[in-house]
Formats: sequence, structure tokens, C-alpha cells
Amino acid sequence: MTTLAITAASWHIGGLPLHPLLVHGVVVLLPLAGVAAILHAAWPAARRRLGIVTPGLATVALILVPITVRAGEALAAAIGTNPKIARHQQLGQTLLPWVIGLFVVAGALWVWYRYFEPRQQNPRTRLWVNSGLLVLAMVAGIGSIVDVVLIGDAGARAVWEGVG
Repeated sequence: MTTLAITAASWHIGGLPLHPLLVHGVVVLLPLAGVAAILHAAWPAARRRLGIVTPGLATVALILVPITVRAGEALAAAIGTNPKIARHQQLGQTLLPWVIGLFVVAGALWVWYRYFEPRQQNPRTRLWVNSGLLVLAMVAGIGSIVDVVLIGDAGARAVWEGVG
């Protein structure tokens, strides 16, 4: 019989390391949050449908990334480090700033378009804020997606090309 206990000391669930399981959440949710932020900023019809989903996805990603990194550190400590794992870890440390930026932008998008943009009477202000938010959403969204792809590629190479 398999146990489903998660212990913080071992970072395992049911005898399996937690890091590879958590990675799947990050790999799915973070690009979704990035695309949602860009759509939220660029496309009014998508904005109406996405609503609170955009900052919600970014919030879950923000919570999941540090947990995944910590589980990865525990896994590396358990199996030992080598150049491929070290590269994956080094890249993994770059993701949190991107996720924080995406979280802030996603929240700003939702607040602006929900509360302030409909009441803004000055078309020039609307244009500048909308344009600025679009640029920020594109930078944070694309940056997060590219970073997660680079990190995932390094991790996959460490596993599939041999960690030795």
C-alpha cells in the first residue's frame, strides 16, 4: 500500500520526489498566465471573459514556483549535483522575478480594466495606460514563458541525456 503523505523534510509524496510532480503545474500554469495577461491587455473580448482568471493564474503560479524550487533543491541534495543539474538549478533561480512581475502586471490589468479604465474620461490617459499595460504584459508574459522553457529544457536534458 502506498502512502500519500507529503513530508517537508523529504519533499516526497507516495515515495516519489515532489519536484517532478510540481514542475508539471508550473509548466502548464505559468504559460497560461502569461498568455492570459497578454490577451487581457490586448483584446477587449478576451478581457471580459478572463476577468479575475488572469490574476488568479498568476497568483497560483507565484505560490507554486518557490515551492517547486525548494522541492528541486531537496531533490538535488538527495541525488547529488553535477553540471547539468547545476545548470538547471541556476536557470531555475531566474524564474521567481519573472513570476513576481507577471503577478504584479496581471493584478494591475485586472484592477485597471475593472475599476479605473471605465471611469477614465481622458482618452489620452486611457491610451497611455492601456499601451503601457500591454507592453508590460508582453514583457512579463513572454519573459516568463521563455524562462520556463529554458529551465524545462535544461531539466529534461539533465534527466534524459543522463545526469552524469
